[in-house]
Amino acid sequence: TKIRGFSLTHLSGTGCAGASGDIPFYPHVGTVTTSPSADTADAVYASTFAHTNEVARPGFYSVKLDSGATADLSATARTGAGRFTFPAGQPSTLLVRSSNSELVSTDASVHVDAARRTVSGSVTSGNFCGYIGTENRRSYYTLHFHAEFDQPFSATGTWTDGTVAPGGTDATGGTQFAPNGFPMPGKGSGAYLQFAPGATVNVRVGISYVSDANARANLRAENPAGTPFERVRDQASAAWRRMLGRIGVGGGTTEQRTVFYTALYHALLHPNLASDANGEYQGFDGKAHKVGGRQHAQYANFSGWDIYRSQLQLVTLLAPDTGSDIAQSLFNQANQNGGTWDRWTHNSGATHVMAGDPSVPALAGIYAFGGRDFDVRGALRSLVTAATVPTDLDLSSRGKPVLSVGQRPSLDKYLALHYVPAQSNAWGGAGETLEDGTADFALAELARAVGDERTWRQFVARAQYWQNVFNPESAPSGGYIQDRNQDGSWAPSTPDSFNGFAEGTSAQYTWMVPHNIAGLFQAMGGTDKARARLDTFFHNPDGSWAITGGDGTHAEMDNEPSINVAWLYNYAGQAFKTQETVRQVVNALWSTQPAGIPGNDDLGEMSSWYVFAALGMYPQVPSRADLVLASPLFPFARIQREHGRDIVIRAPGAAADTPFVQRLSVNGRDTTRSWLPASFVADGGRLDYTLGKSPNPAWGGRTGDVPPSWRQGELPYAITAVPSRAVIAPGTSTQVTVKAFRLGNSLPALHFEFSPPAGVTADPARGSFTVDGATGVGPVRVTLTAAAGTPESRLSVPIAVTTSDRAQLPRLAVGVVVGQPGSLFVLRNNVGISDDTGTHEEADFDTGGVSFSRQALAAAGLTPGGQSTVDGLAFTWPDVPAGQPDNIGTGGGQLTLNVTGTRLSFIGSASNGNQQGTATLVYTDGSTADIDLSFSDWTLGGGGGTLMFGNLVVAKTGYRNEAGGARDPVASYMLATAPVALAPGKQLAAVKLPQNPDIHVFAVASG
Repeated sequence: TKIRGFSLTHLSGTGCAGASGDIPFYPHVGTVTTSPSADTADAVYASTFAHTNEVARPGFYSVKLDSGATADLSATARTGAGRFTFPAGQPSTLLVRSSNSELVSTDASVHVDAARRTVSGSVTSGNFCGYIGTENRRSYYTLHFHAEFDQPFSATGTWTDGTVAPGGTDATGGTQFAPNGFPMPGKGSGAYLQFAPGATVNVRVGISYVSDANARANLRAENPAGTPFERVRDQASAAWRRMLGRIGVGGGTTEQRTVFYTALYHALLHPNLASDANGEYQGFDGKAHKVGGRQHAQYANFSGWDIYRSQLQLVTLLAPDTGSDIAQSLFNQANQNGGTWDRWTHNSGATHVMAGDPSVPALAGIYAFGGRDFDVRGALRSLVTAATVPTDLDLSSRGKPVLSVGQRPSLDKYLALHYVPAQSNAWGGAGETLEDGTADFALAELARAVGDERTWRQFVARAQYWQNVFNPESAPSGGYIQDRNQDGSWAPSTPDSFNGFAEGTSAQYTWMVPHNIAGLFQAMGGTDKARARLDTFFHNPDGSWAITGGDGTHAEMDNEPSINVAWLYNYAGQAFKTQETVRQVVNALWSTQPAGIPGNDDLGEMSSWYVFAALGMYPQVPSRADLVLASPLFPFARIQREHGRDIVIRAPGAAADTPFVQRLSVNGRDTTRSWLPASFVADGGRLDYTLGKSPNPAWGGRTGDVPPSWRQGELPYAITAVPSRAVIAPGTSTQVTVKAFRLGNSLPALHFEFSPPAGVTADPARGSFTVDGATGVGPVRVTLTAAAGTPESRLSVPIAVTTSDRAQLPRLAVGVVVGQPGSLFVLRNNVGISDDTGTHEEADFDTGGVSFSRQALAAAGLTPGGQSTVDGLAFTWPDVPAGQPDNIGTGGGQLTLNVTGTRLSFIGSASNGNQQGTATLVYTDGSTADIDLSFSDWTLGGGGGTLMFGNLVVAKTGYRNEAGGARDPVASYMLATAPVALAPGKQLAAVKLPQNPDIHVFAVASG
């Protein structure tokens, strides 16, 4: 590892390719003879280092580089202080890499004033997650800086791209975008300053996102001339001690305390101060604004999908004024952004990254935890409008799916269907439905907090829309949240499927109904089944723990979709298992080792989870201040809060191996409830635990002990049809079963009606049925028949199910494919080709909204219905209507083949990286042979890879299409597998395809 600079801005654990990292300073032991921008391999202007030569503590960082130079760094709120010590007698040069933000810069400038010993300039950047799609390959903020030095410059110079200008004082130019969305190698500008050999150089630098004048003013206000480095360091350390000291823990091991305070430190790093000392800040409208009224400061960098869960709650618990300012900052951003509350904001820009509408639970959580000093009513009005009136951005597929530009993607469909369908602008319809439900419940809570009961009733009912994407017969193991098509049919899914979800699977997202766990457990078949499902989620079949690195059916406690699930045993009356599971995660995944923070910290979210877990409590419903309980890790903890409302936790004997609660008293009164009401957070109080090494199932085990759920507005039934997709050969029939599963206490009568299209009949087409009061299930069986001579077609058979009490059940349908089972037409299940015109949203080759271009493929020789060859083997390119499946995302099916010749090859490509698979040739005599069916990634890793597995290039296009209408200028490849020889003297009957939906087969070549 090498260090190439110490930047003035930082974000912690962002994911993607990082963010910010603006204006790095680098102490170079040597002279500048070539352009630092041209040093793309960091061979000259970078240095290795050893961690043993680092010192890191809150408010101070120091490292001695292997080059011999030492960097000591500290900061105030808006300025930085650096001391660079060069080895005696060696050339001493400081690089100011003004264009080298962590991501792309589209412009940069630097000016050296040797007479005044100053360097100033700016960088214009942004590009968060820009490599994912062109929507974010743009700049949206400018950072200005002004640096003052205590030593004279013996020489200066600048560089632009590959050209060095000795003696230069000014340079401009950013790194610009490479086709893959990363900085263009060799581009950029900067300045260098040379000092006396072996110098010790002190620098003070102010920054501002508004102007150079404000950067200078911030420096004068917080770090004026003559301020020694040691004073800045000591004041920064003292400020951090005060903040970290708001939670005091006693006992425990040195490592446990180190992990705890490291997590607390990380949890308090973000959002970041964005306003200057004079109150000005750069708004989302590109204009300068000034904080006013009750707001003290403007904050930026909101990783919404992550931090709404517990990080903002922790910040507000410790610093309500800061929480209030963050809430007002988000409202300010929305007002300056046309009313859109963006889900991931970076400095003064909206990046749209991730899913859901996290601003709502964020604001509700801040309010619940004591951050009340912001325009709550104004924010509520804005958020209600955003949740009820679709905007052009909501209706747009730009950026789909990871960078969807709307606050509520496909809100029109959510309002009409009461779920977000698979065919939407969101990053997964099922997951988006859950996120929107969480946001709707938060809106209800925020409305109730200000006395708006009408809005509360409206949104608490909408918070139950999760029921519309719960399929009770999703898998043999039970019901799961599942992607649902717009016609009401269920999209193909398995518990380990990522389809329909952001950074998680169906098995992991099914638990995400934080406000109605009781309703979820009932939908699963009752508490006993929910307990068994939780056990399976956290354990392998042999009983060992499965808390990370699993197969998609188990917990991933190093990422957000799973982190609330460990607390759900409390709702099942097994609080001892929450205590055990939370402690296992704390002990196994968190440590002082280099990998001691699991996954990305996501601007403090994961660290905030640890802090709450170590205290033995967690805000499982993020929009409320109720706390579900586990057990404290430390014998003593005190959370210091305003007006004497401290929270004191005493647990004599607490240790890593004593997670089980034997007894708990709250403010001196014994309780067996496994949760604390919001009033405890509001008023403070004392918790006295007796802990042990053995479980106490009785504690938290009674019905009255479990945390509350909010079930207002629930539907009486979940409705499903089995199978959800029927294949019917012309002239044959199949049976479909419609089932109703009880979700509540009432059992209203049901009526059904099938409305099949021409060529298909239903018998019976309509009728009534009831749900058995004992089993909670009511089935009705219907026969679907495809008339003889019906051409190959893909049809939808709508099924209207109504209840006697007029409950608004979701639409239901069965997808019908008329064709011969095993045919290429029937097995096609993915749309990988889009037309250059329009928005391209009819196709999604890689589950990321990106697809091949029909026109570009045709230009490369692959025209619909056309005959082509590869290595002497012939194939026919698919000729299907736009938006219809054109390839098989191999899911383990068997493809019927009747080919002639002696060799065989598959035409296709792989999504999401290189994909390996094994297919099985099946001959008419019953014999089989395994063959390789592997494809290289369709972009060869964004242009940085090579062909693998003996693949042959069938066609190469210069771009691919993105949902929203954009083009991604990355070469894309249609490939052929290495031809295999068929067994002589045998007739091939079929091919068993591998179980890998990222292996796509468009055609089969033979000859």
